[in-house]
Amino acid sequence: MKHPIFISEVSSNHACDLDRCYEFIDTSARIGCDVVKFQLFKVNKLFAPEILNKSVSHRKRKEWELPESFIPEIASRCRKVGISFSCTPFYLEAVDILNPYVDFFKIASYELLWNDLLKACAVTGKPVVLSTGMANIKEITNAVSVLRESGCSDFTLLHCVSGYPTPSEQANLSVIDTLRREFHCPVGWSDHTVEEGVVARAVHKYDAEMIEFHLDLDENGAEFAAGHCWLPDAADKLIRNVRVALKADGNGIKEPVAAELPDLNWRADPDDGLRPLRSVREGWKIKN
Repeated sequence: MKHPIFISEVSSNHACDLDRCYEFIDTSARIGCDVVKFQLFKVNKLFAPEILNKSVSHRKRKEWELPESFIPEIASRCRKVGISFSCTPFYLEAVDILNPYVDFFKIASYELLWNDLLKACAVTGKPVVLSTGMANIKEITNAVSVLRESGCSDFTLLHCVSGYPTPSEQANLSVIDTLRREFHCPVGWSDHTVEEGVVARAVHKYDAEMIEFHLDLDENGAEFAAGHCWLPDAADKLIRNVRVALKADGNGIKEPVAAELPDLNWRADPDDGLRPLRSVREGWKIKN
């Protein structure tokens, strides 16, 4: 199996600081991610007025907004360090802003029901990744139909549990098989468990083709306290362990491999049970 595409999700941990954005990009590349993903939202286009009027905590999320002016700079930095750039648009105009820069669009679970956003991403002709947290199969069927009918033939579904964090026993990873069977498309896992074992099982048992995880640099990001963000060292270990394990499958033929060849003739000889084989012993005889 080819190793899955690893996506580091920066979410709202960048503190509206371009230098910190650069650090996320550089760190993501260093630990082996294939993609770094940001989010482009405006709080007044994300929540209804009646929510913002009464909720201070929702209004404060304006501090998490990624400035639109950062997008070209982020894209340039990604090209410089050799990592792909994706971003989640949370308002329709964001699609046009992002289109010249992103390698693919990511649509969040919370926006899965919004057909207009699905269509706007699809008609760009770029690949789309769609998270399916909280959705039932009927809702996912509608979203996939909208994407396909709007011209998107290159899309990936991410099985996702929108709990922050997600208890491992609620990961329901077998849904990966269900989605692949139902929609005949690549399927991956968007992780909120922060458990290496869960991610490894998604890859090795269910052939997840894409792994997304939330990344924080230093425990100071806006979302770290919620408990669903990976730190760089743990994410680095996760990616290395998954890739090492995938290389271990081999070809299924039982025969000596390269690492065994130096010891091959040092096995017990079938005649006397002593090591090494008689043919090797000949070279060890003392010659007069």
